[in-house]
Amino acid sequence: MRLRFRIWILSPLFLLPLWMFAGEKGDAAKGKTLYGRCSVCHGPSGEGNEAMAKAYGVKIPELGSKEIQALDDAALKKVIAEGKGKMQPVKLSDAEMNDIIAFMRSLKKPMPKQ
Repeated sequence: MRLRFRIWILSPLFLLPLWMFAGEKGDAAKGKTLYGRCSVCHGPSGEGNEAMAKAYGVKIPELGSKEIQALDDAALKKVIAEGKGKMQPVKLSDAEMNDIIAFMRSLKKPMPKQ
């Protein structure tokens, strides 16, 4: 009986890390709405705005590309929060950051069929 009681009491402690990890995933639909301000340079579908790239003298990578999609969420958050090259930092809450990253993940290019 004591063992069952201990398991019942301690089980939430084991599930807590899973709950915390699940909460980090964003909402791609909300992210798409927030992405509106990013689309000026990155394009509406993440393909990059050629006119902006030319004006700034930079290459804007496609957000659905293999190189960008290979970055983990922490690396993407760092680029968004701190900026990179001529990209200015963007001030967002953690939830908004997760939503934008979820939207960016939805832009992943499908693997070519062989």
